[in-house]
Amino acid sequence: MAGARMRRVDEAMRAVLSEAISRDLQDPRVGFVTVTGVKTSPDLRHARVYVSVMGDDADRRATLEGLAAAHGFLQGRISSALRLKHTPSLTFDYDESVDRGMRISQLLDELPPRPEHDDE
Repeated sequence: MAGARMRRVDEAMRAVLSEAISRDLQDPRVGFVTVTGVKTSPDLRHARVYVSVMGDDADRRATLEGLAAAHGFLQGRISSALRLKHTPSLTFDYDESVDRGMRISQLLDELPPRPEHDDE
């Protein structure tokens, strides 16, 4: 039961953060960001926010710096939108799963075509 509750809390936080970042965050360092997931500690004191960022390494670094600088604003949004015992301290991490997926797709595209076999 606690696992299901934590998943709901994580998803609710992801939704609140996604909206706040896309609509209200005015930091010019923050580019096109997608909040891909949130993992909250069981005591609700800390939350690791996973984001995907469009652009190169410099864009990614600048966006993560902007998000880190805005953590207080974003925590306030969580506090006002969700009823939690504690408002978690936010840490932002780049989600590399999108990059890995694109790399796997690229590798698959580079494979030579499979020869067709006649079963006769």
